[in-house]
Amino acid sequence: MGVLAVAVGATGIAVGQLRGEPTAPGAAPSRVASASADLRFLRRDAPAGTTVVDTAGTVLATLTDGARTATIDGPQRTFAEPQFGGAPVTTRVWVRLMPHEWRAGAEDEPWFRPWLQENLGSTAPDVLASAAEYLDGAPEQRDAEGVRKGGDARFGPPGPNGGPSPENSDFYDYLGIGWRFPDKQARRPDPERYGAVDCSGFVRLVYGYRAGYPLLATEKPGAGLPRRARAMAEVGPGTVVLPDTGVPPTNVGALQAGDLLFFDLDEAPDRRMDHVAVYLGRDDRGQPRFVSSRRRADGPTLGDLGGTSVLDDGGHYARSFRAAKRL
Repeated sequence: MGVLAVAVGATGIAVGQLRGEPTAPGAAPSRVASASADLRFLRRDAPAGTTVVDTAGTVLATLTDGARTATIDGPQRTFAEPQFGGAPVTTRVWVRLMPHEWRAGAEDEPWFRPWLQENLGSTAPDVLASAAEYLDGAPEQRDAEGVRKGGDARFGPPGPNGGPSPENSDFYDYLGIGWRFPDKQARRPDPERYGAVDCSGFVRLVYGYRAGYPLLATEKPGAGLPRRARAMAEVGPGTVVLPDTGVPPTNVGALQAGDLLFFDLDEAPDRRMDHVAVYLGRDDRGQPRFVSSRRRADGPTLGDLGGTSVLDDGGHYARSFRAAKRL
């Protein structure tokens, strides 16, 4: 077991102390304004969306048209995996799901102000904190029914004849429970894959099971996140932030924490995506860093084991990076 380091604010709250589903606001005070205060909602382009600022001009939230993901200013925290190298990510950005996709003028809809008020300054686990709860050395967490909802995740069992583990570990395999999807299809966990998630299974675990984003059983289009990275990129929901042009995007500054990143690692002639990651933001060296589940690290990592987890260093993942979406 390695050492997992995730700290929040000046009090140094460890990730193992942030318990529970991300449904209730934290008790910590916030420096941000109340949602009932005199806020301004500024429209922006590329991608289209709305920036929420207070009377002092402080950015409180960023909302993107066609996406449920919102980034919210909150207490500073640091994500790090020192045992695997790479710089830590220190950020004030918290990533949360809105109950509806954003659109121009949604600030006047009845659901928005109460939602914003609940989430401004909240330290309840968000998408990034939930992702960190599966890194190497993360402590085990169980819900009231005894389901292991968090803790160090592996990639999967060895393949045939001791070969590499195939990418067949979904979120329900990690949890060890059966799952019925909205289309009435049901899946049962593979006992050999208990506690394991592949790259897309990790995204579905964090965004779907933990954050509540709808999930699909297959790779077909539908109102939810499909099973595989290629389907997430091609037919999955969300707003395209960086389109696939066949080469690594250069305008990574358009990314925001929580975005899904897509990679063509095998560089096969079909040019289809075969890896997906969650963007964390700029690390303490100023490089764009992500977290994903991979074989070489035997599970989710934001460190540099099996390839640097950054988009701008010319490494294997940087060369294979192709597109990004915002859920």
